[in-house]
Amino acid sequence: MSAEGQVVSCIPNTSKMSKAKKVLEEAREIQNPELDLADKGIASFEELPGLLNMMNITRLTLSHNKIKVVPPALANLTNLEILNLANNNIEELPLSLSSMPKLRILNLSINRLYSLPRGFGAFPILEVLDLTYNNLNEKTLSGNFFQLETLRALYLGDNDFEYISDEIKNLKNLQILVLRENDIIELPKEIGELVRLRELHLQGNRLTLLPPEIGNLEVTNKSVFKFEGNDWVTPIADQLQLGVSHLMDFLKSETYRILYGRYQQNKPQVPPPCIDKAKKASRIR
Repeated sequence: MSAEGQVVSCIPNTSKMSKAKKVLEEAREIQNPELDLADKGIASFEELPGLLNMMNITRLTLSHNKIKVVPPALANLTNLEILNLANNNIEELPLSLSSMPKLRILNLSINRLYSLPRGFGAFPILEVLDLTYNNLNEKTLSGNFFQLETLRALYLGDNDFEYISDEIKNLKNLQILVLRENDIIELPKEIGELVRLRELHLQGNRLTLLPPEIGNLEVTNKSVFKFEGNDWVTPIADQLQLGVSHLMDFLKSETYRILYGRYQQNKPQVPPPCIDKAKKASRIR
């Protein structure tokens, strides 16, 4: 009985679980290659009997559940092209995941990942990777992470990065790079080599300077470059007031190259961390 005097049942609510099984059964009957099991109260793959044998599946959505463990056998679904595991309680991933031959889109946002498995960068054709709102940093990425050369979009927002590896230059096909709401202190000049980049989100970090090479990125009507929420040195802040295209022109100028050289010799003070991340939902064990 609760404090309010109401009777509280200790029997788990199985209605959502039975809904999950019903969806599985229906998909099996009609050979549906797209399986949507979002928000079904699933805590374990054991509640989904036969799922890992459904070889015809091309799209699997398991977002907004309570899954903690991803079984290595998930990689047996060799026809899977889209896997959505967003908003669960996943703390680690199996090594086998990166062997999935047809996986193009992988959403692991809003989980509790502190690291990625060895060899994670081996996905053969992955195009979109969303790792937003986890607990990752530059020390916990796999050694081959920046060998994901097929990536078109990489979402690393709301993590704990202070630095980004210069190996990011290997992601030659990248069009969208989201690094917002981290603790990034410095960017590698190699980001300027990502000639296909159309979106760069840097808001809410601890940046004071930008490498001049960032000015090499093409600005068009469709470009999205976000710089707010950083403690920029005055010349950059002044140019941002005029607009992104003004800033990019300024970064390419000889004036800025000279200024940047001076700042490198006498670096601005690193701003303190923006947010206390100890209370992030992704930290709750």
